[in-house]
Amino acid sequence: MSVRDLIPQNWTQNLPWWRGRNTQPVEATPDPFVSFLREVDRLFDDFFRSFATRSPVLPGISGWPGTNWPSVEITETDKAINISAELPGLEEKDVEVLLEDGLLTLRGEKTSTTEDSARQFSERVYGRFERRIPLPAGIDEVAVEAAFRNGVLTVTLPRTETAQAQVKRIPLKT
Repeated sequence: MSVRDLIPQNWTQNLPWWRGRNTQPVEATPDPFVSFLREVDRLFDDFFRSFATRSPVLPGISGWPGTNWPSVEITETDKAINISAELPGLEEKDVEVLLEDGLLTLRGEKTSTTEDSARQFSERVYGRFERRIPLPAGIDEVAVEAAFRNGVLTVTLPRTETAQAQVKRIPLKT
Protein backbone atom coordinates (compact mmCIF):
# COMPACT_ATOMS: atom_id res chain seq x y z
CA MET A 1 0.00 0.00 0.00
CA SER A 2 1.34 3.42 -0.89
CA VAL A 3 0.56 6.77 0.65
CA ARG A 4 -1.36 7.70 -2.53
CA ASP A 5 -3.90 4.95 -1.72
CA LEU A 6 -4.80 6.75 1.53
CA ILE A 7 -5.92 9.96 -0.20
CA PRO A 8 -9.70 10.03 -0.83
CA GLN A 9 -10.52 10.01 -4.54
CA ASN A 10 -13.49 12.40 -4.62
CA TRP A 11 -12.56 14.65 -1.70
CA THR A 12 -12.95 17.84 -3.77
CA GLN A 13 -16.67 17.20 -4.16
CA ASN A 14 -17.16 17.97 -0.44
CA LEU A 15 -15.42 21.34 -0.58
CA PRO A 16 -17.84 24.29 -0.83
CA TRP A 17 -15.68 26.13 -3.36
CA TRP A 18 -15.50 23.03 -5.57
CA ARG A 19 -19.19 22.10 -5.76
CA GLY A 20 -20.79 22.91 -9.04
CA ARG A 21 -17.53 22.99 -10.98
CA ASN A 22 -17.55 21.69 -14.53
CA THR A 23 -21.34 21.54 -14.66
CA GLN A 24 -21.54 23.54 -17.89
CA PRO A 25 -21.07 21.55 -21.08
CA VAL A 26 -17.86 22.41 -22.87
CA GLU A 27 -18.58 23.61 -26.35
CA ALA A 28 -16.18 22.90 -29.14
CA THR A 29 -14.62 26.10 -30.39
CA PRO A 30 -12.30 26.47 -33.31
CA ASP A 31 -10.53 29.45 -31.72
CA PRO A 32 -7.12 28.26 -30.48
CA PHE A 33 -6.82 31.21 -28.06
CA VAL A 34 -10.00 30.16 -26.20
CA SER A 35 -8.72 26.59 -26.03
CA PHE A 36 -5.40 27.87 -24.68
CA LEU A 37 -7.16 29.91 -21.95
CA ARG A 38 -9.21 26.88 -20.91
CA GLU A 39 -6.07 24.78 -20.68
CA VAL A 40 -4.32 27.41 -18.53
CA ASP A 41 -7.40 27.57 -16.25
CA ARG A 42 -7.37 23.79 -15.93
CA LEU A 43 -3.66 23.79 -15.05
CA PHE A 44 -4.19 26.42 -12.33
CA ASP A 45 -7.15 24.46 -10.96
CA ASP A 46 -5.10 21.27 -10.85
CA PHE A 47 -2.19 23.05 -9.19
CA PHE A 48 -4.25 24.64 -6.41
CA ARG A 49 -6.35 21.50 -5.92
CA SER A 50 -3.17 19.65 -4.97
CA PHE A 51 -2.63 22.13 -2.10
CA ALA A 52 -6.29 22.49 -1.10
CA THR A 53 -5.95 20.88 2.33
CA ARG A 54 -3.12 23.21 3.34
CA SER A 55 -3.50 26.30 1.20
CA PRO A 56 -3.69 29.81 2.65
CA VAL A 57 -5.34 30.82 -0.64
CA LEU A 58 -8.46 28.84 0.27
CA PRO A 59 -9.92 30.50 3.36
CA GLY A 60 -12.56 27.86 4.02
CA ILE A 61 -9.97 25.21 4.76
CA SER A 62 -8.76 25.25 8.34
CA GLY A 63 -5.52 23.86 9.64
CA TRP A 64 -3.14 26.26 7.89
CA PRO A 65 -1.26 28.72 10.07
CA GLY A 66 -3.07 32.03 10.00
CA THR A 67 -6.54 30.61 9.50
CA ASN A 68 -9.18 30.86 12.17
CA TRP A 69 -8.32 27.81 14.25
CA PRO A 70 -9.66 26.84 16.67
CA SER A 71 -13.24 27.11 15.51
CA VAL A 72 -15.30 29.26 17.85
CA GLU A 73 -18.96 29.87 18.47
CA ILE A 74 -20.04 33.14 20.07
CA THR A 75 -23.45 33.66 21.64
CA GLU A 76 -24.65 36.84 23.27
CA THR A 77 -27.40 37.53 25.78
CA ASP A 78 -28.34 40.61 27.77
CA LYS A 79 -26.30 39.33 30.72
CA ALA A 80 -23.22 37.71 29.14
CA ILE A 81 -21.19 36.76 26.10
CA ASN A 82 -20.41 33.04 25.80
CA ILE A 83 -17.54 31.83 23.65
CA SER A 84 -16.92 28.15 23.01
CA ALA A 85 -13.93 26.80 21.09
CA GLU A 86 -13.43 23.28 19.78
CA LEU A 87 -10.01 21.98 20.81
CA PRO A 88 -10.05 18.24 20.07
CA GLY A 89 -7.09 16.25 21.30
CA LEU A 90 -5.99 18.89 23.81
CA GLU A 91 -6.01 18.78 27.58
CA GLU A 92 -6.59 21.60 30.05
CA LYS A 93 -2.85 21.99 30.64
CA ASP A 94 -2.31 22.66 26.90
CA VAL A 95 -4.66 25.68 26.78
CA GLU A 96 -4.23 29.25 28.04
CA VAL A 97 -6.97 31.92 28.19
CA LEU A 98 -6.00 35.59 28.54
CA LEU A 99 -8.09 38.77 28.78
CA GLU A 100 -6.30 42.06 28.21
CA ASP A 101 -7.40 45.46 26.88
CA GLY A 102 -10.73 44.19 25.55
CA LEU A 103 -9.12 41.27 23.74
CA LEU A 104 -9.71 37.61 24.61
CA THR A 105 -6.77 35.42 23.61
CA LEU A 106 -7.00 31.63 23.31
CA ARG A 107 -3.53 30.13 23.14
CA GLY A 108 -2.09 26.65 23.27
CA GLU A 109 -0.15 23.89 21.62
CA LYS A 110 -1.14 20.54 20.17
CA THR A 111 1.73 18.08 20.13
CA SER A 112 2.08 14.90 18.14
CA THR A 113 1.83 11.61 20.03
CA THR A 114 3.87 9.67 17.47
CA GLU A 115 7.31 10.21 16.02
CA ASP A 116 7.45 11.97 12.66
CA SER A 117 9.80 9.36 11.22
CA ALA A 118 7.10 6.68 11.50
CA ARG A 119 4.36 8.81 9.93
CA GLN A 120 3.77 8.44 6.19
CA PHE A 121 0.50 10.35 5.85
CA SER A 122 -1.34 12.71 8.18
CA GLU A 123 -4.29 15.10 7.93
CA ARG A 124 -3.95 16.19 11.54
CA VAL A 125 -2.66 19.62 12.53
CA TYR A 126 -0.01 20.02 15.21
CA GLY A 127 1.75 23.02 16.64
CA ARG A 128 1.08 26.26 18.49
CA PHE A 129 -2.08 28.27 17.96
CA GLU A 130 -3.37 31.63 19.07
CA ARG A 131 -6.83 33.06 18.44
CA ARG A 132 -7.65 36.66 19.41
CA ILE A 133 -11.24 37.78 19.77
CA PRO A 134 -12.06 41.48 20.23
CA LEU A 135 -14.69 42.13 22.90
CA PRO A 136 -17.15 45.00 23.29
CA ALA A 137 -16.96 47.42 26.20
CA GLY A 138 -18.88 46.62 29.35
CA ILE A 139 -17.39 43.22 30.24
CA ASP A 140 -16.99 42.46 33.96
CA GLU A 141 -13.38 41.25 33.80
CA VAL A 142 -13.36 40.12 37.45
CA ALA A 143 -16.24 37.66 36.95
CA VAL A 144 -15.00 35.97 33.74
CA GLU A 145 -15.11 32.16 33.93
CA ALA A 146 -13.58 29.47 31.72
CA ALA A 147 -14.24 25.72 31.65
CA PHE A 148 -12.69 22.92 29.59
CA ARG A 149 -14.66 19.69 29.10
CA ASN A 150 -14.42 16.99 26.43
CA GLY A 151 -12.23 19.06 24.12
CA VAL A 152 -14.48 22.14 24.25
CA LEU A 153 -13.36 25.35 25.93
CA THR A 154 -16.20 27.56 27.17
CA VAL A 155 -15.56 31.14 28.30
CA THR A 156 -18.36 33.13 29.95
CA LEU A 157 -17.90 36.90 29.95
CA PRO A 158 -20.59 38.56 32.09
CA ARG A 159 -21.63 42.11 31.29
CA THR A 160 -21.40 44.87 33.88
CA GLU A 161 -24.63 46.18 35.40
CA THR A 162 -24.39 49.41 33.38
CA ALA A 163 -23.84 47.49 30.14
CA GLN A 164 -26.88 45.30 30.90
CA ALA A 165 -28.99 48.42 31.47
CA GLN A 166 -27.89 49.88 28.13
CA VAL A 167 -29.25 46.95 26.11
CA LYS A 168 -32.58 47.91 24.62
CA ARG A 169 -34.69 45.61 22.50
CA ILE A 170 -36.38 47.38 19.60
CA PRO A 171 -39.60 45.75 18.36
CA LEU A 172 -39.96 45.14 14.63
CA LYS A 173 -43.02 46.38 12.78
CA THR A 174 -44.54 44.53 9.88
